[in-house]
Amino acid sequence: MKTTNTAIPFNLRTFDLNLLKVFDVVMAERSLTKAAKHLSLTQPAVSNALRRLRESLGDDLLVRKGRTLEPSARAQEVWPPVREALRSLQASLAPSVFDPAVADTAFVLAMADATAAELMPGLVAVFAKEAPSVSLRVLPLTTRDPRRLLDEGQADLAIGHFPGALADLGARAQMGETASFLHHRLFQGEYVCVMRRGHPFATGALTLNRYCGARHLLVSFSGRAFGFVDEALALKGRTRRVVLTVNQFFTAGKVVANSDLLTVLPRHFINVTGFADQLLQRELPFEVPRIQVDALWHHRQDASSAQAWLRAKVLALADKAFPA
Repeated sequence: MKTTNTAIPFNLRTFDLNLLKVFDVVMAERSLTKAAKHLSLTQPAVSNALRRLRESLGDDLLVRKGRTLEPSARAQEVWPPVREALRSLQASLAPSVFDPAVADTAFVLAMADATAAELMPGLVAVFAKEAPSVSLRVLPLTTRDPRRLLDEGQADLAIGHFPGALADLGARAQMGETASFLHHRLFQGEYVCVMRRGHPFATGALTLNRYCGARHLLVSFSGRAFGFVDEALALKGRTRRVVLTVNQFFTAGKVVANSDLLTVLPRHFINVTGFADQLLQRELPFEVPRIQVDALWHHRQDASSAQAWLRAKVLALADKAFPA
């Protein structure tokens, strides 16, 4: 389908605002079938609404690509303000206090597997006891800056190590800009060098020379074979050889448990892998910054009682798992 570029005069008086609700759900689901189920409509009804919206805006908005719908540049441009306007309207017309016992809300969290392994068992127990009809979906983090994910409404809360994003937010606050995102420190931890038991470096001192001479596995959300460890080594004029990158801490642990590769993992994660007895942890022979794990959310979610309940539960679990 060819994208339409014809400019059509927009008339709000004759525009059906219900089409925006359909657009929001289709953008979130990227599937007419899933959107129809979510909206309790038939698939032809959703298709018809999407057709009318295309005609009103003069743009194809979403084009089928394989089994999913791919949004046009125009759709990506208008979706965030449309979604925020719908949420604001809902909050204004039907304000409510979140009651977890009867709510059927669906929350979406974004976090790395190391953090999920630590927090999710407790969070599932809380949901089962206090909010039995509430569902939870966890997205894997693929970036150290999840602000776009939160801005587009793809996640309600991001949990992880976001030094660049928080530094930028701090700089914007100092310039007097209104905060678009809010954050709360959950816990801090540290990284250690991890190898299999029986590794050639399991005995003797792990010197800087031995470390740099080894073959390494890097956990990289972006896929780049260069991380904070390499930055720390560069300050000393040293490098290491990264022969494998993966995007999960769990995968890294399994690989090094069965090879002579070295990796760096959060210390707290090792005990929740389920195979800690196969791993040996050693202090790194150089200094690296401690890991700061924060919860980050968009300001439009701040006043929501449901979101506040979720954040409070996450914070309580983090405080219990990582007491100050």
